Amino acid sequence: MTAPTSTWQRRTGKPIAPVPDGGRRPWAARGHLAAVALLTLAFVSPIYLTIVNAFKTQDQIIRNPSAPPAPPTTQNLSDALARSDKIIQIGLTNSAVTVVASLLLVIPLGAAFSFWLTRKPARFRRIILAVFAAGLMIPPAVVLLPTIRILTFLHLDHTYAGLILANVGGGYLSFAVFVYSGFLRSVPREIVEAAAMDGAGMLRIWWTIVMPLLRPATATVAIFLSLWIWNDFMNPQFILGPLHGQTITTGLYLSLGQYSTNYAQLFGVMFLAAVIPVAGYLAVQKQFIAGLTTGATK
Repeated sequence: MTAPTSTWQRRTGKPIAPVPDGGRRPWAARGHLAAVALLTLAFVSPIYLTIVNAFKTQDQIIRNPSAPPAPPTTQNLSDALARSDKIIQIGLTNSAVTVVASLLLVIPLGAAFSFWLTRKPARFRRIILAVFAAGLMIPPAVVLLPTIRILTFLHLDHTYAGLILANVGGGYLSFAVFVYSGFLRSVPREIVEAAAMDGAGMLRIWWTIVMPLLRPATATVAIFLSLWIWNDFMNPQFILGPLHGQTITTGLYLSLGQYSTNYAQLFGVMFLAAVIPVAGYLAVQKQFIAGLTTGATK
């Protein structure tokens, strides 16, 4: 059978031009593709510069920072590890301890509070989540001075315990509550009700039943908070102070010379500082992706 023709096509004898898919003009599609390419380049270029310059000499970096290393060298990594101030060893250790201790507090508190919140009426949940939203919307610099004053009153200023408590009390806990609250919507209430009918208490239900189900959400919270705490510069700089300890970010700041900078060694330090977060992400990326997608349609 032949396709039916329209009145205009029978009169003129000219075929009707096909409409592009979605009604999008070709130049608009090319423009979107160019915009995506430029945006991707803007995000990838700093990573590329860090990697290639970590394996180049000082002269090669000054001559052409964007060129690949020819030939590559590992002397920058050796020099960074051999520094007399142990900026890599001390900074990585302090950052790792701060991240792990903060997560060990934020994850249980956020999961337990979110589970408790799901047992409350919807209106009460909305009010509490609106309060926690303030923790995400208020810039950290606004509450930095009051935080330092509270830590000074508690005699926790210039201590890692004060830095960890500042991480827990900041927007990190708010983020954990929002992620866990959204994920708990996909957990059937019948599971909790059946465990309660069997005589299990709320604490046991949360730890033995709910927490294993929250593994993807926990991976999401752990990845985001680990990166934020690891890359944080303001809180360690002002709460710890340069004379009382350093994380890897403050160590990078201290490695900058006042009058001249050894860029080769600096890029080596930056490369070593990024290895641990990337390795941690690759280890839990499957759970991270599952945590982002699960419960999105609820």
